[in-house]
Amino acid sequence: MKTDLKTNIKFHQVSSRYYRPENEIELASLTRYEKVPTTIMQSADEGAHEAALDVARFINECVEERGRCVIGFGSGRYVLKVYDELVKLYFADKVNFTDVVAFNLSELGETDDKQLSTQRLINEHLYSKVDIEPGQIHYLNRLAANENVHEQCKAYEREIIDAGGLDLVLCDLNPDGSLVCNEPGSARNSACRLMLLGNDTRMRVTEVFQSDTAPKTAVTLGIGNILSARKIICIAWEEDSAKALHNTIEGKMTDLVPASFLQVHDNVRIFTDLDAASRLTRISYPWKVTSCEWNDYLIRRAIVWLCEQTRKPILKLTNKDYNDYGLSELVALYDSAYNVNIKIFNDLQHTITGWPGGKPNADDTHRPEREKPYPKRVLIFSPHPDDAIVSMGGTVRRLIQQGHEVKIAIQTDGDVAVSDDNLLRSMLLAQRLTNHFEGQSFRFIEEMLTKLLGETTTADDTDDLRYFKGSILLSEAMIAYKQTGVARKNLLDLRMPFYSNDPHGQGRLTDDDVAVIQDLITQVKPHQIFIDNDLVDPYGTHARATGAVMHALDNLKDEDFMSDCRVWMYRGQWGQWDVDQVEMAVPMSPEEFGDKREAILKFHSQIHDAPFRSSADAMLPWQQSIDRNRDLADKYQHLGLATYEAIEAFVQYHFRS
Repeated sequence: MKTDLKTNIKFHQVSSRYYRPENEIELASLTRYEKVPTTIMQSADEGAHEAALDVARFINECVEERGRCVIGFGSGRYVLKVYDELVKLYFADKVNFTDVVAFNLSELGETDDKQLSTQRLINEHLYSKVDIEPGQIHYLNRLAANENVHEQCKAYEREIIDAGGLDLVLCDLNPDGSLVCNEPGSARNSACRLMLLGNDTRMRVTEVFQSDTAPKTAVTLGIGNILSARKIICIAWEEDSAKALHNTIEGKMTDLVPASFLQVHDNVRIFTDLDAASRLTRISYPWKVTSCEWNDYLIRRAIVWLCEQTRKPILKLTNKDYNDYGLSELVALYDSAYNVNIKIFNDLQHTITGWPGGKPNADDTHRPEREKPYPKRVLIFSPHPDDAIVSMGGTVRRLIQQGHEVKIAIQTDGDVAVSDDNLLRSMLLAQRLTNHFEGQSFRFIEEMLTKLLGETTTADDTDDLRYFKGSILLSEAMIAYKQTGVARKNLLDLRMPFYSNDPHGQGRLTDDDVAVIQDLITQVKPHQIFIDNDLVDPYGTHARATGAVMHALDNLKDEDFMSDCRVWMYRGQWGQWDVDQVEMAVPMSPEEFGDKREAILKFHSQIHDAPFRSSADAMLPWQQSIDRNRDLADKYQHLGLATYEAIEAFVQYHFRS
């Protein structure tokens, strides 16, 4: 299987000179807003290789100067790619670890699960594969339940001092702005200590260690310990890091973003990819720091930004507005503000369509979707049973009303998203029904009721229990999709192996998963495919489910039927497309939006007490999606376009060689 194809999704081509300038003068201009030296690479794989080269160079130089190199190693999911690259460099004789002294930067609190150990994780990815001496590896014990945790932390700090102090720290910059396990609120001078972990950190732990639970505490070196290192290398990949990376590099120093304290260190470098760097000024708003290589996407982005700055609709922008906000290049390029305004207004107007499957017997020159073939075979992939409804329920309804054949491929049953309370309610009902109709209940139901009512406990959900939970969500899906007009026979339960074969629903993607998708696409031969692009889903299911589709599409791209197929990407549960990215916008009237909301509410198990939310008072993803639909409609209105109740948005996926 190829490497993760989601790195091939590019909404526009970023000029390499914005992140690989030709000289120091251009670099100084591009990075005028940046307070931390940052290396941006096109992909995470390239970035990991470049970071590993930097680490190897530093180890060799440090050993030559001081006889050894003392390194603090992190255990986040981003830095693991760097460890893999370091192992390759080791086998290529570019670096060795015989004179490296290693200190783990953190350790998870006490837990019965021995797999939940940063020591084990780093050992598997690095220590066991290189020539580091076991006696030179120092690690924190699981101290969470120990009364003398403070003394043991101080002892660990003394070990570092006795080794000569940290020469290098290699760690993640986490999506919440934390460093190692130093949660938001950590002080700049914080020392090694016991830390209560927030929900975001615990979710990252469950993904990295493929566990459904995570300890509530960890012992971690503090920000002060990290800043004492002679050099710091920090790693951040993927779109979910974009906000934290921007705040760290261009924002103000604050303990709410502990990584922002890197601004005071005189020898630090952040390695990142284009997705994570997407909010940096030189990538997102290059006209503010240099002359631009203008293309249609960048012009649209600049005009949308200018409308936000001036609080004007597109057609009211003037030459003075362009000049005042540093966009005079565009006026010179198009001779007048009016010409630019008309171009972008028309571009955005053409993204709006009430015919997501194409309008028959109409000129489709400027429509997002083509007129023919009609009707179309439409295949919609939904990572969980509710994702397609929540993210594009209005579009599903339109497609069916307009005569297209719509199939919903439910990739996982979503059992881990069903709470025990919902299971208990359903099982109590099942017990009453079986007692009434059969005279006795199934032994399984009796056993599970005993557990759920608190009379016994089990460590994990059994296969039967997971099946029951998944059946709850799938049953809700049948009712919800009926609301939008999807026939029951067109709901396809794929039960993808990566999810169903792993006890926590977080298994690795394999060729078996790709085969399930590939066989379905070959069988349906669709004219339209809709796939989920909520790849910042903190639980990883969306990324794996969509990754399987992308691999299947990559395998099938040269098939004859694929030449007549367009692939569209939707978001909703965990994010929304920016206006300048949108290529198809499907509007909804108040009545249509109400129908979508009614369909969402059919998922009773997800409405109020779904297990996954960032905090007790936070909105659930479906609630955020509803708000995003309204917000996008408001943005179109403020740009001077038509007024709608809500809009669902899509971006076309283009195959790459």
